[in-house]
Amino acid sequence: MSKKSKPTAKTAALPQPIRDAAQARKWAAARGVTEIECLVPDLAGVARGKIMPSSKFFDDTAMALPSSIFMQTISGEYPDETAEFRFDPSDGDIELRPDFSTLCLAPWARDPTAQVIHDAFYHDGRPMEIAPRQVLRRVLALYQEQGWVPVVAPEIEFYLVKRNTDPDYPLEPPIGRSGRPEAGRRSYSISAVNEFDPIFEDIYAYAEAQDLEVDTLIHEEGAAQMEINLRHGDPLWLADQVFLLKRTIREAALAHDIYATFMAKPIAHEPGSAMHIHQSILSAATGRNIFTDADDRPTPEFFQFLAGQQRYLPTVTCMLAPYVNTAPAKTASDTPQRSWVLDMRTLPSPSPVEFSPVNGCFDTCT
Repeated sequence: MSKKSKPTAKTAALPQPIRDAAQARKWAAARGVTEIECLVPDLAGVARGKIMPSSKFFDDTAMALPSSIFMQTISGEYPDETAEFRFDPSDGDIELRPDFSTLCLAPWARDPTAQVIHDAFYHDGRPMEIAPRQVLRRVLALYQEQGWVPVVAPEIEFYLVKRNTDPDYPLEPPIGRSGRPEAGRRSYSISAVNEFDPIFEDIYAYAEAQDLEVDTLIHEEGAAQMEINLRHGDPLWLADQVFLLKRTIREAALAHDIYATFMAKPIAHEPGSAMHIHQSILSAATGRNIFTDADDRPTPEFFQFLAGQQRYLPTVTCMLAPYVNTAPAKTASDTPQRSWVLDMRTLPSPSPVEFSPVNGCFDTCT
């Protein structure tokens, strides 16, 4: 395989965004796009939405979906009602509006196809408060009020597995170019990655076609368990990139008759998968990292941020790791702990926090 990583940078540069429907129409026409996938991520990160001819989309970019899509579980079911939680009995529609800055090709499609992420609104114009992108925007607004610029970098772990059409049978490692499934632990093995070069070449090509800032690819500890990292950048932009990259990885694997799964514990005897999120905060006024001073020593803001992570992460584990499959991925030693360390690779998850004095960056595992 010719490339495992691209030149690194502290923060990825945002591509020039498409700002409105007129620019989007020209962009689509120049690429011969005939279909538009209108996407909205639900609470589990599943892509919901509609597919329509590009001509119809640009004639009227507004569309509607039932509000209940943001209340479905990962299996497509609905939670039980309680005294605190009730469904809207009308299950009224919400309006979806495209964020044209996210418009990009769906390079795996047979016909020229584009995809664009949408935001959800009530009919009176209010943003739907539980839509994931809106939740993140509210958090980012709190940082802005303090004069801060948060920066994140996700590390996405996943397994490649043999095609499995019967859920009663356990998942197995796929067959690579050697004709044999993986056995044993092959952390950081280049030859183990090379087993699936055609898939990763497609992932890189698809990512480049979508302007996804893929940084590094490594082999993780499990059999055919991989990790792909994205460059540091704006949290909303990176959330969109993770959403699109997971689609990309699945599509690239399927093209080679292999599944890609991001489940926390897809194979009983193999290590679990997670997503590390590197976090740092810059001063909007100076551009400096607020976690370290001029002598690279921890600042009071560093300890305050650390205290917030220790205080609140254990209580939000139900959101960071909400599924039945997540529990087997953790061991007794992974019980949420109020601890932190400097550059410790054996950091338990999901709650303890690692801090790197080299780049003033926190790393939280979900």
